[in-house]
Amino acid sequence: MFIRRTQIKSRQHGEPYYTYRLVESERVQGRMKQRILLNLGRHFEVPKSDWRALSSRIEQLLEGQSSLLSIELSPELESLAQRYAAQILASRCEETTDSATCQSGVLDTLELVRPRRVGIEQLAWHAMTQLGLPDKLVELGFNRHQLAAAIGSIVARLAFPASELASHAWLQQRSGLGELLGYDFESMGLDRLYQAPDQLWKHKAALEQHLFGSECELFACAETITLYDLTNTFFEGDVKGAPKAQRGHSKEKRSDRPLITLGLVLDGSGFPRTSEFFPGNVSEPATLEAMLRRLHSQKGSTVVMDAGLASEDNITWLVAQGYRYLVVSRQRKREFDAAQAVTVKETGAQRIQIQRVINSTSGEIELYCHSQAREQKEQAIQDRFQERFEAALQSLHEGLAKKGTTKRYDKILERIGRLKEKYRRAAQHYTIRVEQDPASAKATAIHWERQAKANSQATHPGVYCLRTNLADWDEATLWQTYTMLTDLEAVFRCLKSELGLRPNYHQKPERIESHLFITLLAYHVVHTLRTQLKSRGIHDSWQTLRHTMENQQRITVRLKREDGKTLHVRKATRAEPHQKVIYDALGIAPQPGPEQRTLV
Repeated sequence: MFIRRTQIKSRQHGEPYYTYRLVESERVQGRMKQRILLNLGRHFEVPKSDWRALSSRIEQLLEGQSSLLSIELSPELESLAQRYAAQILASRCEETTDSATCQSGVLDTLELVRPRRVGIEQLAWHAMTQLGLPDKLVELGFNRHQLAAAIGSIVARLAFPASELASHAWLQQRSGLGELLGYDFESMGLDRLYQAPDQLWKHKAALEQHLFGSECELFACAETITLYDLTNTFFEGDVKGAPKAQRGHSKEKRSDRPLITLGLVLDGSGFPRTSEFFPGNVSEPATLEAMLRRLHSQKGSTVVMDAGLASEDNITWLVAQGYRYLVVSRQRKREFDAAQAVTVKETGAQRIQIQRVINSTSGEIELYCHSQAREQKEQAIQDRFQERFEAALQSLHEGLAKKGTTKRYDKILERIGRLKEKYRRAAQHYTIRVEQDPASAKATAIHWERQAKANSQATHPGVYCLRTNLADWDEATLWQTYTMLTDLEAVFRCLKSELGLRPNYHQKPERIESHLFITLLAYHVVHTLRTQLKSRGIHDSWQTLRHTMENQQRITVRLKREDGKTLHVRKATRAEPHQKVIYDALGIAPQPGPEQRTLV
């Protein structure tokens, strides 16, 4: 079998072009003849140096040779080989009526039954065993059924985030997790799955301590950086009798619903150290001291947090406790002198410059950072709201000369006040004057002039300020440490969007918090997997990884033999090339579960 390039002429224009064909040589009546197996088309772009390996691999797949003898190809070429082999098999099956191949005889009894997905389950179980989670649960007193329910709840949350009822159906009807654990989920009652999050919640402190310790051992994490931030999620339903379900400022624009707040402390590698659930109306700065006191962090650790937590009281407390800090400044004043700045990052159109200033009063280091990309974004926002504000003022002014429009002086001032409230950021840079006719008490004209306030976003777009007491760190190190906050934001996005943290449908206080805790346990598993994959150059989101692995299944092949006995073979489908890349990066066997053969 080989690939041949052939020159032919276009029937439409008569112009010559090349097409590519997969060809097989066969002996017919003592003479060698070539038979075209597959037309690969004129846009076949595989380099000629790979043709021999590709055609040999297709031949292996057609002849069903052992995977131990497989030719190693890149994932892209392996995908092509499997696709071309499938096309050839399909064409041969359509062409033949041989009872031994496709249609009749013994193969008429062949059935494929009980498909169960196992790809993402295999990854999750691998990470759980790396973290020692099953052994820890046994140590905490979980029996065999409780252990299976707990693992099933966590895996369901990361693979198929849904309610306990839907997770129960998923474990019984769609997932092959039970085959990996050696447990029959179809015999598990729904109540046991409902109880699993509550049982895990009782051991929250012990589990968080164990998981973070295992992650530090696995990835050699240094406990010198502490990231802290808060987010909240909303409830569906009335949530009566839950003290922490309170109305507050929703980060998801759902202030119409009761909220609960999640406080999360991470290390510099993004692994959760501890968590706490607060009422939905909690004041962010008030949570910091309570969270850090529980950690007993070593003196000199660096705390990184956003402006919402960076109150003066919190910074004073951090200094008193021996912490170092790097925070986003709350001050609105902006300044930046490019001549005194250093460049810490420059890639294409993105450039980050930092001006270091020592506060003469406190001795604190202030870093005025200028981002080229941020400047473009902020300038576009300013221009958009400036245009809208001026258009609204122009409409009011023109209405003074039209019949049936508002002209009363006090009403015009009231409308301008509303515009200032609506376009607060743009309006602060305008001086507005309304002319009045003393005789009629009506406004006759509206005049406005824009004069940007000094040291504001209007005069310094793309500039933000960081403050720190890390006097011995250079600008590049400080900025790179600050960017870890973006990892924390990514954690919250993953928890909410990919792991089902929002919304919360539970009503009982203990069930509310156990629902959130299950999501955090699932995140430990997800981040363990993604950290290992990132170290091997795979930076896919969890949602992408789920989609990549979801079609690998375990299937039972049932075939009735000529002697009347039935052969049952239970095994996993062969991993697709893109799935095998994931397995190889993690060092996991690409065929989950053992092969089982039964003759009945």
